[in-house]
Amino acid sequence: MTVQTITLNDKTTIPQLGFGVFQVPPAETQQTVETAFEVGYRHIDTAQMYENEEGVGAAIAASGISRDELYITTKLNNAFHRPDDARRTFAESLDRLGLDRVDLFLIHWPLPTRYDGDYVSTWRTLAEFVEDGRATSIGVSNFQPAHLDRIVEETGVVPVVNQIEVHPYFGNEDARAASHRHDVVVEAWSPIAQGAVLDDAVIGTIASAHGKTPSQVTLRWHVQRGDIVFPKSMHEARMRENFEIFDFSLTDGEVAAITALDRGAAGRRGPDPDTFDWIPA
Repeated sequence: MTVQTITLNDKTTIPQLGFGVFQVPPAETQQTVETAFEVGYRHIDTAQMYENEEGVGAAIAASGISRDELYITTKLNNAFHRPDDARRTFAESLDRLGLDRVDLFLIHWPLPTRYDGDYVSTWRTLAEFVEDGRATSIGVSNFQPAHLDRIVEETGVVPVVNQIEVHPYFGNEDARAASHRHDVVVEAWSPIAQGAVLDDAVIGTIASAHGKTPSQVTLRWHVQRGDIVFPKSMHEARMRENFEIFDFSLTDGEVAAITALDRGAAGRRGPDPDTFDWIPA
């Protein structure tokens, strides 16, 4: 199975399907990522706040896979938005991952009610990492339209991606549209709504028509709409299932039927980025 790639606004490419390690226990991360590599995944999405970068790094070191074949993303801890903190912790991330550069580094949350509302200086700091070669690309996560507009207007630096909650029950269309307006690719987290869509009758009917599972159909829906997805599973069979989404296509009508499941804000399963202000202890 060949994973499709997307060209980002800085002319680099990113695999459209990746493997996420959110909530993978640190002690189990190395083995889980090694299994993902065996299945065929080459795009790994981690974060400082997941506390498992070291396990990802160990899996990379043990894999024997050429660095150029891998795409590694990590994200800034909410506690370290101040520029000097961001610089220090970015270097620590590289050490934990055992890398001299990451392919993509993100601001994990905008935190508009923290740091006197200043996420712009944080964004400027990330731009330094591209300039010095330690990050190939930089992006944001959970940025609302106003957050995106502000950093672009005040810095002139456009993120390559915006990683936001998107699934059939919460299309997050305003944030998707704002991202597209800036030529920013959307990465969809919680792509199957933490499993909630797997029993949906509409998705189930479409899955039966294609001889696929509801999860595969939902991930295919994301891909056909142009978003990047990185489902997480610690089970090899499910990893393989999620990987096999490039050998079939949904019709325009099927895509529209899934899109119509959107419940607006009522479908959101994660925090609201306009108010979320959690700082890990």
